[in-house]
Amino acid sequence: MKVLDDLDVRDKRVLVRVDFNVPLEQGRVADDTRIRAALATIERLRERRARLILVSHLGRPEGRDPALSLRPVADRLAELTGADVTFTTAVVGPEAAALADKLAPGDVLVLENVRYQPGETTNDPALAAALAALADVYVNDAFGAAHRAHASTEAVAHLLPAAAGVLLAHEVDVLEALLSDPARPLVAVIGGAKVSDKIGVLHTFLQRADSVLIGGAMCFPFFAAQGHATGASLCHEEDLEPARQLLAQRGDRLELPVDLVIGDRLGATAEVRQIEGVEVPDEWMGLDIGERTVARYVERISAAGTVFWNGPMGAFELDPFAGGTRAVAEAIAGAACVTVVGGGDSAAALARFGLADQVTHLSTGGGAALELLEGHPLPGVEALRG
Repeated sequence: MKVLDDLDVRDKRVLVRVDFNVPLEQGRVADDTRIRAALATIERLRERRARLILVSHLGRPEGRDPALSLRPVADRLAELTGADVTFTTAVVGPEAAALADKLAPGDVLVLENVRYQPGETTNDPALAAALAALADVYVNDAFGAAHRAHASTEAVAHLLPAAAGVLLAHEVDVLEALLSDPARPLVAVIGGAKVSDKIGVLHTFLQRADSVLIGGAMCFPFFAAQGHATGASLCHEEDLEPARQLLAQRGDRLELPVDLVIGDRLGATAEVRQIEGVEVPDEWMGLDIGERTVARYVERISAAGTVFWNGPMGAFELDPFAGGTRAVAEAIAGAACVTVVGGGDSAAALARFGLADQVTHLSTGGGAALELLEGHPLPGVEALRG
């Protein structure tokens, strides 16, 4: 894969695909984590006298939804960099081209939300050509969108000299190393809600990891497959057969909770019980892993050479059911090994507990990270390998 150092960018117009899909509140950026993640690439290009044209999506707009404009993002980028940042309501066309041509070395132009253009998500060659016409060189730094074959992530990469930005290259290196040469024991901690959503990554780690620790609502299809009562816990019928297959194929590496925290409903004022075992009474919900499970999982994490974490251990947004996720997050943050965290909920948990800067690598692309770990080629990455 070509990287930034493979390109001559001095005094050239560089189209940079970034992932500025950030939350907005009252017209301002509520969380600038993804903007900050792109700064290494942006600053390196500015130091080399490149003239930057940034393109990103934001949400899934129906037409030109003003609530999903990138203007607040451009404002926040200017605050973070101190650069001369210009915003245009155009994505392509004469206005965008004229502004791109006027850029001085080190200046930045932010294009409007690329998904305002219907051809973005269909990987339209005409839109890709219009984007390419704005620049001399293309850099993809949007790992979070690299699993999509879109005009700004895939098609345009074939029309200009192209390379990976600092963030995207680092993401790919870290995740590929996790599969090819991890320090052992390799421990995967997989939580969240649905087995079917993560069956690929579960297969991957059951083949490669020394142990796979299951938490969150994901454990209940496994319990149901084993004949345990799950009460009113979240347990999708379509997840039962995949759970049975995983237990049959690699049950020796799969570790399930041995006790639970349950509630009479999902809410901050729910009645809460800690139960021994995993039999959930009728009309109760399993909403967190229990104390003995926490102790087992923390022990596995503490002895690991590499840890990968994706998905919370329970309904961590609610204080009565946050204990398991907090304990796992603290164990991973304190582990003396390589720790890789992927997925929006895991990242949100780290942020909530003040631990986001205490892991080796926090991936910016939940879906892209999982697809790469499942062995699927990422279109935005493959386009840079030529």
